[in-house]
Amino acid sequence: MQIIKRNVELRVDDSLMRVYVAAPKTAGLYPGIVFYSDIYQLGGPMIRLANYLAGYGYVVAAPEIFHRIEPIGLVIEPDDLGRMRGNDDARRTAIADYDADCRAVIEFLKAESSVSPGQIGTLGFCIGGHLAFRAAFMSEIKASVCCYPTGIPSGKLGQGVADTIHRVSEIKGEMLIAFGTLDPHIPDSDRQTIITALLNANVPHKVLFYEAEHTFMRDDGYRYDSAATTSAWAEIKAFLERIFAN
Repeated sequence: MQIIKRNVELRVDDSLMRVYVAAPKTAGLYPGIVFYSDIYQLGGPMIRLANYLAGYGYVVAAPEIFHRIEPIGLVIEPDDLGRMRGNDDARRTAIADYDADCRAVIEFLKAESSVSPGQIGTLGFCIGGHLAFRAAFMSEIKASVCCYPTGIPSGKLGQGVADTIHRVSEIKGEMLIAFGTLDPHIPDSDRQTIITALLNANVPHKVLFYEAEHTFMRDDGYRYDSAATTSAWAEIKAFLERIFAN
């Protein structure tokens, strides 16, 4: 379906957080999705992913994750310098600030007239996959999709050590996690730690494995894998449709 796009500003702890919103053009009620980018923020590849999901009937709200540090609208270049900059921004952001941003986007979606009451999920990539995993701690989140989420077992996310792996029992919704088996940033030991934690906490989940590298869904890089991306999207759409059909 066709979509409409806009930018909104939310204030979080006196910082202006730009949120890119993509939603179906046809009037109606749709599930809301908190959408998290990778460390490069909302460049073309992330916007295309957000727009793609919106076209299947979702109100997608994507915050700039480093709004306390970077200027509004700043897109970090996906090169060596950009990687250093994005990782440094991540290290300089307090974990509590990431959580506060999540709460602000959830409240925004709850207030949107086009979002179905009680139907909110989340989707994220790389660091955004970790943030989507943490978003699942929020009571409103019914479905969480985490694509190659980094730093969960180690607690690498922002300032200090994130307690994500120790809070899995707080998750009330369902989880879908996509890993690339060739991804050095999430070795098999980390993948197994996450799976074991979900099993021990009795969290409903599904794990997808692709013979692909890190960021395999980002269409502007040498690690992009169109076949794995197409398969992952089919799983993501089916997962979200099933959960929000109830």
